Amino acid sequence: MPLPLYLLAMAVFAMGTSEFMLAGLLPDIASDFDVGAAGVLTSAFAIGMIVGAPLVAALARNWPRRPALLGFVLVFAAAHALGAVTTSFPILFATRVVAALANAGFLAVALTAAAALVSPDRKGRALAVLLSGTTVATIAGVPAGSVLGTALGWRATFWAVAALCLPAALGILKGIPAGRDDDEATGGPALRAELTQLARARLTLVMLLGALVNAATFGSPTFLAPVVTDSAGLGELWISIALVLFGAGSFVGVTVAGRPSDRSPGPVIAVAGPVLLIGWPTLAVLANEPAALFTLVFVQGALSFALGSTLITRVLYEAAGAPTMAGSYATAALNVGATVGPVVAAATLGTEAGALGPLWTSGLLVAVALLIAFPLLTVITAGRSTEVLR
Repeated sequence: MPLPLYLLAMAVFAMGTSEFMLAGLLPDIASDFDVGAAGVLTSAFAIGMIVGAPLVAALARNWPRRPALLGFVLVFAAAHALGAVTTSFPILFATRVVAALANAGFLAVALTAAAALVSPDRKGRALAVLLSGTTVATIAGVPAGSVLGTALGWRATFWAVAALCLPAALGILKGIPAGRDDDEATGGPALRAELTQLARARLTLVMLLGALVNAATFGSPTFLAPVVTDSAGLGELWISIALVLFGAGSFVGVTVAGRPSDRSPGPVIAVAGPVLLIGWPTLAVLANEPAALFTLVFVQGALSFALGSTLITRVLYEAAGAPTMAGSYATAALNVGATVGPVVAAATLGTEAGALGPLWTSGLLVAVALLIAFPLLTVITAGRSTEVLR
């Protein structure tokens, strides 16, 4: 894999850390600003990611990729720097919206750029490298941010994220080719033509499946803390260990699935899907057994990202007719799931299922995805990657 891919992954790591770190910082932020609704910061970021991906990608579609990527990273860093010094909650809220828009724009362009840096039949492996930034963020970035926030305050964590963006920006400046590549220079399809790709049944199908699987992926880990402390009866320290295990599993899953998602996505879906489906209710049943809990958390992380990244790769292939917007379609599918999953999972906490409700919900979401996918598996995986335009 070319070096620029890893430089893009470094920026994705910083942005992933920012996206997921906020949950552990909200109590301190609420106390600092004397507000009871600090949780709206999470919603602001999520909505900004969903809405921002297609809008910002459409705005930046005619920009050369290096200045677009560099601009998004610098805006993201500036938003965190401003957030770290402001004493106004509305301004902090605005910085989260701006950061989300910059994140969405960066990821949309980066997904397209990553696919353009490799041969047409290696998009899955390129996506695996790029998404490894997110998985490493869950393993190292988020726990480190939580520790830093506890020791030095939430503002220090914001400064740390801003600082992480600087070497990524330098890497983009040095590693991403200047100017336009061949597709951009010769003029791609019009925006309207790229948007009409969304009417293609196969594209909307894989976007729906990607959203469902990612909803399951992000629904349960968001509420893993009460499972660890209540169901398993462990101390709070074990929450971080469980999250790190899920992140480590996700890194393994997205890495191992990289090559098969290009050449044989059907077997990945056919094998990982049912096992993932079985795993969520099994985890709910065995949550009171710490050894089983931690083992299954790792396994579910691996299977979730193996299946999810494969489906997101299919989005890039199916959206090949939208070379500047394909990344935004993949980003939207991923973030719709990441936003809807925790909301649906949260609704189950007040039911008889209690803390185990999110685990059962994740199983149900995967079941819905598989019920849709399996009768149409040959349709979803039809078309060899080498036959698809970059």
